[in-house]
Amino acid sequence: MKTQGSTKEDIIKLVQEKDIKIINLCHIPEDCRLKTLSFTVENEKRLRENLEFGERVDGSSLFSYIDPRKSDIYVMPKTETAFINPFSSIPTLNILCEYLDENGKPLDIAPENILLRAEEKLRSSTGIVLKALAELEFYIIYKQEENVFPIIVSEKNYHESMPFAKFENLRNEVLTTLEDIGIATKYGHAEVGRFHSKTGYTMEQHEIEFLPQDLSKIAQTVTITKWIIQNICAKYGVTVSFSPKPAMEHAGNGMHIHLCGLKRNKNIITDSKGNLTAEAKQMIGAVLKLAPSLTAFGNTIPVSYLRLVSRKESPMYICWGTRNRMALIRIPLWWKFRKDLEKTGSCARTFEFRAPDPTANTHLLLAGIAVAAEYGLKNPKKAIEIAENLNTETEVMRSRKYESLPLSCSESAKSLKRDRNYYEADGVFPKRVIDGIIKKLESYKDSGLRKELADKPEKIEELLLKYLHSG
Repeated sequence: MKTQGSTKEDIIKLVQEKDIKIINLCHIPEDCRLKTLSFTVENEKRLRENLEFGERVDGSSLFSYIDPRKSDIYVMPKTETAFINPFSSIPTLNILCEYLDENGKPLDIAPENILLRAEEKLRSSTGIVLKALAELEFYIIYKQEENVFPIIVSEKNYHESMPFAKFENLRNEVLTTLEDIGIATKYGHAEVGRFHSKTGYTMEQHEIEFLPQDLSKIAQTVTITKWIIQNICAKYGVTVSFSPKPAMEHAGNGMHIHLCGLKRNKNIITDSKGNLTAEAKQMIGAVLKLAPSLTAFGNTIPVSYLRLVSRKESPMYICWGTRNRMALIRIPLWWKFRKDLEKTGSCARTFEFRAPDPTANTHLLLAGIAVAAEYGLKNPKKAIEIAENLNTETEVMRSRKYESLPLSCSESAKSLKRDRNYYEADGVFPKRVIDGIIKKLESYKDSGLRKELADKPEKIEELLLKYLHSG
């Protein structure tokens, strides 16, 4: 049940009307997983205190950048985010929280606050508000009985229906649960991937795509959706994998990001004739410029880079093109014949950034994209020149012509070191956050991973299994 727009008084009234027994203060720290602090609703006085003051928590257990010797921070309820927990057997209300420091100010290292700063800087300097939608791909893992219909055909699962897509009902339950708690989706469908794993299990790929939202809202949406998928899979007795590469020879999981920019509630991606605007090309050029370092936020584990190869519709080279699923940035098919599409600020016309995967820190990824967009809009000549030089439609696309994305976490760390000044400008990304991300990426020591894995299938399987349940 959704309760968007709720005030403290609305929450108190809802608790009484629905006989709520538990309040969950939920928050999203560095690892992007939904965390929960629960308390019973003993009386109205205590409920009011929790809604008014939030609670004190151990920040060093949530953020690697916080010193354990001075680790207390606050979680403060955002009452407008409240929703009834769809999985609890006890009537429970979940409320998302923001992080505050010891002075009651927004915690500077919290991913949500980094993203909010990036959004505000873009809006105040350019007048443009970015909106985004994500395509979240995932595999459902189950044990299939032998000699059952239908026979599994690898890589032929795109838009399949039951009984060929075994978990259509599970996916639709995810959609309806999201709707019930106030999260708008565009659609869900079976994705390409389907195969028998070497561990004896079957994997079937699905996708949930959302409607465009403000960047901070869609980042929150991705985290909650993963939590919902995991709960519903548990209910069905199956597991889920968000790994970017569950098996080398099969389709990986991506999390493509579609972007549109609004100025005075009008989408600036296209002009009145449906053609790309200069502003759109500026943002595209800037995202391409920072693409290598954006992988530090959007492709966070070693197997992320096993997905980024020039096959299976995954990007490898830094370029863009219309309807080209091999390009890093793709311009999807638009309804050019519909002249009324953009009158109400519709985001139907977008450009798509195809590198990220479900291991992304979505808040930091979108903050990085906002930083890139601002750079492009404030440096139009440079950004358009980049876009023109990297357009696959101006020349025949050749691998040697385009720079490749990083091939490892180690290369991603080098790119972030090179570009860190863009992200740290005006305090959007704190220096210690960038330092922490670089340290984490370097800790994998995967610079020679591809050579090490060559002709060693057992090592490949060991690595894929290690990261199967990442994200």
